Amino acid sequence: MATTMVLLLILPMIFVAGKSTYYSAYTEGEGGDISSLAQVTDMRDTMATDEGYFIANTMSTPMLVNDWRDPHRTALMIIGPEKPIAETEADAIYDFVTKNGGKVIVAADGTNANRLAEKFGVTFFDSPLNDENQYWNEYDEDGQPIPGSWLNVWGLAAVSEDVNDMPSSYLRQGCVDTDVLEENRENCRLPVMFRSPTGMKFEPLPEDDPSQASENQRKVKILSTASPSAFIDVQGNGLADDQRNPAPGDLALIIRIDYPGITTFDKVSAGSGGLVGGNTRELQVTGSIVFVSDEEAFSNRLWSLDVAVENDMSTSCEQQDNNCWLNTVRETYWQGNEQYFSLLIDDMMEHDNPKLAKSIRDDKSEFQIVFDESRHVTGIISAPFVETMGTVVLLTSNTFLKWLVVLNVGLLLLVAMMVVPEKENWRHIFDLTRFKERPNKLDPSSYRERVQKALFTKVRVHHDLTRDQMAIKPPAEVQTMIGDPRLVELAYSQSRKYTPQELRQLMVAIRRWGKN
Repeated sequence: MATTMVLLLILPMIFVAGKSTYYSAYTEGEGGDISSLAQVTDMRDTMATDEGYFIANTMSTPMLVNDWRDPHRTALMIIGPEKPIAETEADAIYDFVTKNGGKVIVAADGTNANRLAEKFGVTFFDSPLNDENQYWNEYDEDGQPIPGSWLNVWGLAAVSEDVNDMPSSYLRQGCVDTDVLEENRENCRLPVMFRSPTGMKFEPLPEDDPSQASENQRKVKILSTASPSAFIDVQGNGLADDQRNPAPGDLALIIRIDYPGITTFDKVSAGSGGLVGGNTRELQVTGSIVFVSDEEAFSNRLWSLDVAVENDMSTSCEQQDNNCWLNTVRETYWQGNEQYFSLLIDDMMEHDNPKLAKSIRDDKSEFQIVFDESRHVTGIISAPFVETMGTVVLLTSNTFLKWLVVLNVGLLLLVAMMVVPEKENWRHIFDLTRFKERPNKLDPSSYRERVQKALFTKVRVHHDLTRDQMAIKPPAEVQTMIGDPRLVELAYSQSRKYTPQELRQLMVAIRRWGKN
């Protein structure tokens, strides 16, 4: 036990010693410029250092989200799930948003998040999106645009408004630097870059029925879309005129769904009613979930402008002729995806909730951002450890299963404390306190007698006889009941001697006896 405990503590340290921390689900291997650009470490640093949020990870399963402290002040980041989100996990995240006011951002370019997305009426496609009217170029060393790929898609994104409902004057209005600094989130859009995204579709659910509208009805907002000519390259040929490549004309890049009017408890501002205890009172919050059609929109390559420029990107698209966002919103230059997503996360949190205590509302360290690392594929060596921890968390996160596990552990301890007496006809001693050989070995001279007893017991049970009924049977009748000459000889011969090997063969014959 001591050795096992030491290994459990030391081995994980040995595996991770000298390795950098990676937060990525869309790159294989570690090290190198390509792997570094695919990480989300820059986003993590921005949220922790520049924005001041409390940052954490979950390594086991998102099923624990509803047990976290202050879920209405917590944002879960599921960026690039490599493994499908399970049904139980999807249910837990759905409750986290709709019942506890949690905030979630799900970024994927495939169908691994569809079990969760479908609960909100959203569907991810499983192939990349191509857009001949909204793509960005990379630039060579002379600053000349390299012929662009339709896979490099840009979108103009609002923060809290449905772009399909915005007046045309607001659609043409870009968020200038002063607006962003003042956290002006309304009536403007910012450019966001995507690298090989997929498309998303939204289908209204019964709860979206306009005839049942209420102030607490959820609000669905398409924050950014591809152009009407965009298509999903299912065939992988990049051909817009291939009818097998769907082009529905309303492919979304970012979708936000808000659930207002969720009741929770927190410290509130002065003058709020509903005292529960101390300064903790009933509070109305909004649960929010945002679906993004590309995880690489959060990557180091696209997050900050400095890194993007070093990798052949530009703040402007003026050299891209007809596919430039500046043709729609004037003087709105791209400053890295950091600008937009920082503003979006800020808007999702409860910073503008007037009922929340000002000491909490204005202090971002009171809000948590949790990166979900449980959807990433682990290495061969670490996989058993991670899966075991995930199973333990899965079991103990459910109240019924938790107490069932506790009960079973208790029963195992009781069995471990029991010392069962040895019986003469037992071959093994069930005694967990003994780890060596049995204390009293069998006398070889008794082997034949034990085999004979086994034969008579099986014949008696086979013919449904009691011990007394079997005892009064004449030998001739018993021999007829046995039938097998070898076994008859074993039962009644006094002169026949048997070797241990012969007795083992007879035991096999006794096991088979009576089956035909």
